[in-house]
Amino acid sequence: MTVLLGLALTGCGASQPEQRNPGDASSDGAFPATINTAFGDVTIPERPQRVVALGWGDAETALALGVQPVGASDWLPVGGDGVPSWLPKDKRYTTPPVMLGTMEVSMEKVAALKPDLILDTRASGEKDRYDLLSRLGVPVVSIPKGAESYTTTWDQQLDVIGKALGKTAEAEELRRDVENKFAEAKAAHPEFAGKTVAIGAKMSQGYGAYVGGDQRVEFMRRLGFENSPKLREQAGEKFFINVSPERMDLFDADLTMMFPIGINARAIEDDRLFRSVPAVEAGRSVVLTKQLSQAFSAGTAHGMMHAVDSVSPQIAEALAK
Repeated sequence: MTVLLGLALTGCGASQPEQRNPGDASSDGAFPATINTAFGDVTIPERPQRVVALGWGDAETALALGVQPVGASDWLPVGGDGVPSWLPKDKRYTTPPVMLGTMEVSMEKVAALKPDLILDTRASGEKDRYDLLSRLGVPVVSIPKGAESYTTTWDQQLDVIGKALGKTAEAEELRRDVENKFAEAKAAHPEFAGKTVAIGAKMSQGYGAYVGGDQRVEFMRRLGFENSPKLREQAGEKFFINVSPERMDLFDADLTMMFPIGINARAIEDDRLFRSVPAVEAGRSVVLTKQLSQAFSAGTAHGMMHAVDSVSPQIAEALAK
């Protein structure tokens, strides 16, 4: 038996900025702890010892707070134990977890681990999935109340997991680290303020753009940028739109940023369609490497801090042209 996880590549890591849903657990990490989720309150009777992390970024977040899951999904994927390169060495596994699959999670493997807590905080949010996991008879912390499929923000995820693990102080400290990182980068680069950015992705089937409600857009907003008005006009209720070869002009802005999805970054840089965008012709573009794309897409605290450090100098260099 498997849990099927439906996730479109273009939807990976979408978020709803500035929406925190802390739940009802005590702020001092005491137990029992009650977490408010999309499927009602979930009570964790005592500090969990055997955590299974299934949602996007759940394992990394648990590790960042000092808890090592016994089982995990690898969302990026990076292989091995699924730990990305940006996670500090002192936050990594001492004992590798059982890898449980990503798009299809083995319920048999999950059950065999005898978990006392299942984290699924950035996931599809499907009731069938939640019900299936709940049959194991342990607390399942699913997406927060008010969130939708894969829209759990980094701070919601950090808050909920911190409370579920009894690590609220550590979660708050990590939150401050992220906020300070953005504030420092923004202060160091006043030239970012008010500049427009067009954020897109190229896949094997073509180009698309992030138009709002996505963590990539929120990331750039935190640095002082504004999402391209031309793209926002195309948005409607969507956070991602397809861009036809005839409308590559939509990527023209003060800065054009492009993510490779399932392809090499070189395939973007060498594409005549991409090079035809005026901002790109002028040198005001940044094409992210696979690792940086993963850091953005992961939408985790350490992933974003790594992205801020790595991409801010590239952006500054591009805007100087």
